[in-house]
Amino acid sequence: MELTPAVQKYVLHWGEMGTRWGTNRTVAQIQALLYLSPTPMHADQICDLLSVARSNVSTSIRELQSYGLVRMTHTLGDRRDYFESIHDVWELFRVIIEQRKQRELNPTLTMLKSCAADIENESDTDPVTKERVRNMLEFVQTTSTWYEDVREIPSPTLMKIMRLGRSITKFVSRKS
Repeated sequence: MELTPAVQKYVLHWGEMGTRWGTNRTVAQIQALLYLSPTPMHADQICDLLSVARSNVSTSIRELQSYGLVRMTHTLGDRRDYFESIHDVWELFRVIIEQRKQRELNPTLTMLKSCAADIENESDTDPVTKERVRNMLEFVQTTSTWYEDVREIPSPTLMKIMRLGRSITKFVSRKS
């Protein structure tokens, strides 16, 4: 694979976005590189293309594998491990969202349930504060349930729903 200016721009931007999403820059760049690569790549190729230390590549690949974003493969006659990213952008989206849900949404939901239960027994807590905690809990629960429902939708159907955009509100508004 060659890092053309457009590929380099994509990989660098993905790395920057990764840092904004709480992911290591190199991890995000490697995922982007593997996503764009037409064939699986071995670690030395990744090191050369991204000018990154072998240890950093190894650590980053293990992290990507633990997320389910990258898998190992092999080539006949070559003892090296090769790596490839998920190629289906919708599946990639689902895996990323699932990881975010596990790391961020689920602990928040657990904490909010605990706070909501505790706050109901507190006589010193203002009723407005109690309501706001209940509202946040309901919002996070609804978001979690929505995700659970969406992840089961086949990709072609999900694409159609996404393309409907704002026009779906007309349908939903009529049903209410």
